[in-house]
Amino acid sequence: MVQTGRLSARRAARTGAGRRYVPRWRVLAVFLLPALLLYSVFIVYPLVTALDYSFFEWRGIRQAGFAGLGNYRDLFGVYPYDQQLWRAFGHNALFFAGTMLIQNTFGLLFALLLHRYGRGKRFLQAAFTTPYLVDPLVVGYLWSLLLNPTFGPVNSLLDAAGLDSWALPWLGDTRTALPIVIVVNAWQWVGFPMLLFSAALAGIPAEYHEAARVDGASARQAFRRVTLPLLTPAIGVVSVLTFIGNFNAFGLVYAMAGSTGSPAGSTDVLGLLFYRVAFVEGGTEAIGRSSALAVLMFVFIFGVSLLAGSYFRRRERRLL
Repeated sequence: MVQTGRLSARRAARTGAGRRYVPRWRVLAVFLLPALLLYSVFIVYPLVTALDYSFFEWRGIRQAGFAGLGNYRDLFGVYPYDQQLWRAFGHNALFFAGTMLIQNTFGLLFALLLHRYGRGKRFLQAAFTTPYLVDPLVVGYLWSLLLNPTFGPVNSLLDAAGLDSWALPWLGDTRTALPIVIVVNAWQWVGFPMLLFSAALAGIPAEYHEAARVDGASARQAFRRVTLPLLTPAIGVVSVLTFIGNFNAFGLVYAMAGSTGSPAGSTDVLGLLFYRVAFVEGGTEAIGRSSALAVLMFVFIFGVSLLAGSYFRRRERRLL
């Protein structure tokens, strides 16, 4: 018995002596350095390079001299950029507002229905999330075929149903082009807020709703005073990510409306403007002006995202 105890003690001593203490910072470095390296290569370096390029004059791919804020002034004061910049910015604002309203409203509605009834939940979640796993360029191209006024099935179905007056050139009319692009964008991404809201709803304790029912609150009152406030963190995340995604929009709009934002620039957005300045209309100053536009877009998107994040964090703290 005593001998067994001594053997166990020796084993424990040897095991303890064989283990080496690894500082916590080394463990963190092992996990963080690869991500930091990738972030630096694909985010920080291009951003710093664009900022540097934006302060120089260019002759093709050759720097011709220091320009200061000249490239930025050109975007706001040289035709056609002075008109196209504000037009594209306005369309991006409408694009964000429309997507925010449609995508996130329906995303929350679907999440509530799935949370309440739950029948076929896994299948429906997969069905709603599949579109946003497809590249926006592919989605835009497919929808441009569906909405084609000559052979597209959308107008064919409307004609067959006797709704000839509704069979419009959806992407060829300045009144309908941008709303259609917004609806398609919301359709593609509605599954994303639905998943986030579903996770947030699953995390709300059932006791809160039971207490509201005991106090005599109706279903609408319980949603407005209990559920909605507790969804504030999820609403904040969805809102900020929707803003970032919509002000960076390019692939979907390019596939549905071309590089000029047809028809007549009615779907032009900042992503298309950047593409034209960099590869189509920029001329010898393409690198400087497109870099300046990229910096402006980053500063605006980053700044608004910080303000929005701060606002939602304050709202969240009030609930605690």
